[in-house]
Amino acid sequence: SLSTRNCPCKMSQLPQKSPLASPLSEGVTSRVDSLDNLSMDSFWLEVENIKQSTEAEQEECSLADVKTQEEGEAEAKWLQDAGLSDLIKDHASENDNVVLLSTLTKTQAAAVQRRLDTYSRSRRRKNKHPVRDVRDIFGVVGSGETVAEKEESSPDQLWHNLRTSSVQKQAQDYSCTVRNPGKEEVFNMDVAYSEQAAVLLKGSFLSESRRIKDGNALTKFKIPKGRLGVTRIGDLSAQDMKKIPTLALIELTALCDVLGFELKRNKAAKLKTTEKKLFGVPLNTLLENDQKLLPNTKVPLLLQALLSCLEKRGLETEGILRVSGSQTRIKSLEQKLERDFYTGLFRWDEVHQNDVSGLLKRFIRELPAPLLTAEYLPAFAAVQNIPDLKQRLQALNLLILILPEPNRNTLKALLEFLSKVVARENNNKMNLWNVSTVMAPNLFMHKGLPNKIPEGKEKQLAEGAADVVRMMIYYQDLLWTVSSFLVAQVRKLNESNSKRYQFCDKRIKNLLRKIHADKDKVEKNQAEPSKVVKVHASLLLKDSLEVHLNNATRVADVLRQFQKNLCQNGWNIVNTVNLLKCNNSMECTNLLLYEVGGNIGEHCLDPDTYLLDLYHINPHAEWIIKQNPSYPRMF
Repeated sequence: SLSTRNCPCKMSQLPQKSPLASPLSEGVTSRVDSLDNLSMDSFWLEVENIKQSTEAEQEECSLADVKTQEEGEAEAKWLQDAGLSDLIKDHASENDNVVLLSTLTKTQAAAVQRRLDTYSRSRRRKNKHPVRDVRDIFGVVGSGETVAEKEESSPDQLWHNLRTSSVQKQAQDYSCTVRNPGKEEVFNMDVAYSEQAAVLLKGSFLSESRRIKDGNALTKFKIPKGRLGVTRIGDLSAQDMKKIPTLALIELTALCDVLGFELKRNKAAKLKTTEKKLFGVPLNTLLENDQKLLPNTKVPLLLQALLSCLEKRGLETEGILRVSGSQTRIKSLEQKLERDFYTGLFRWDEVHQNDVSGLLKRFIRELPAPLLTAEYLPAFAAVQNIPDLKQRLQALNLLILILPEPNRNTLKALLEFLSKVVARENNNKMNLWNVSTVMAPNLFMHKGLPNKIPEGKEKQLAEGAADVVRMMIYYQDLLWTVSSFLVAQVRKLNESNSKRYQFCDKRIKNLLRKIHADKDKVEKNQAEPSKVVKVHASLLLKDSLEVHLNNATRVADVLRQFQKNLCQNGWNIVNTVNLLKCNNSMECTNLLLYEVGGNIGEHCLDPDTYLLDLYHINPHAEWIIKQNPSYPRMF
């Protein structure tokens, strides 16, 4: 039910210094002392500004009650979001579930089993038939070990076995006990985060909270490039990226289980619709409207305009973002934007920069659902409770991957701008912590969500929220990376789906055995020392490039060879405007090599990818050279 009239906004009801949603767990020691030298004045000033801007518009503050979910309801929703809803249906095909379950690691499998167990208990209490045990259909859970072989074990015993497993591979790379400010630490993305945490838990490698005193002391992390390179968000096709949030949710849940945190999610609140065109409009609606004007728009045009205006004239402004503009002027400018933005009549050059920053923050706050989403806002807030920085970043990385694409793209545009503000600190006096404390209330306060703050926790939660924003700004390149283990799981899903096995319960074990037999064949082929392959560039050339691969051949080598043949051999170029000319020579820096088909949809390859290794992983793919879309074209 919605309450609209005579309903004071919940943000204005907050006690002093109480802006955040409660965390997922209160069982972790406060990290307040890690921030004791950093002022929170900007945070509370921003909270007060937000209160003042909303108090004058109480009648517009539409709130939705977030109902408490019944026992089993949260688990059912989780299984649905994890792509496993068929497991709790009375009569359903198991094909898709088996394919997904066969890709899971032991920690991920245990996370699924725990949700099914909880759901089954709730069904029994309601006198309904219990769901099937996941181990009846599970199959593979990681490196060839099957849960089906342990059907006699209880769920508790399964979890105990998980936590005491003897996996000790590279435990030193997973731990965060070494504290050397300024020195890069390894951030392993080859092994599932939950598996790393299980190793550390067994070996007691988990470190205490890092004491962060200032931005200069933030640890630097390096993602080691394996033979297959690094995959960034945007490198995968839309088809493959749709599989990532499901896998990331299962992995995040498994990580929280190992660390002893409960992953609670809000139930999405229904808010009343608005007749406005810009402010208070859902991101999806904004993008749909913008794409009619400018196809392929990824970030709302209004946000792009606000950020562009601030980048051109506001980065040098002292106190930008912190110094509040006039609330009256900001409200008037909002009305003018609603009327004139799409007509092109709005005069940005006449607007004061502090008012533009006020409009930016207002745009974020006025979104019908939080930019971090209503469902996962508590999870983002609770990241602060994970004692170890590396594991906090692992959780944040997974949360970023779970976000809907419009939210993720919009958040990235905002964070890139905030990084530019921090880079001009000498002029604008806004360092990383200043920017984080100002932006945290705008991201973590939302009028459509309840704000239940445990007494005495206000300061801890406020500092934690600001620290989460600081991590997102500082580590955004790392956070926008798709872990190698997730890419590997996508490949397994695609391989299994492409085979289109038909099976029933009796054939499941044979199916899973066949999947691993195929995997063994691929591994045997990896002994092949060299290979000759063809690389296509159909949009650029009529000919294909024949490439001799060996263990040292990288993507960058192939692109250089392609460039050399263009310049020396006079290949028949189909469309020269698709090649960027620089100093009268063709450059390979504007060219990219894509892996297409086989067990992947389309994958833009890291220049440091070793192609023979990739060939063994995906021998049926085509390799295609395309122009880098971020480079300008010569017309």
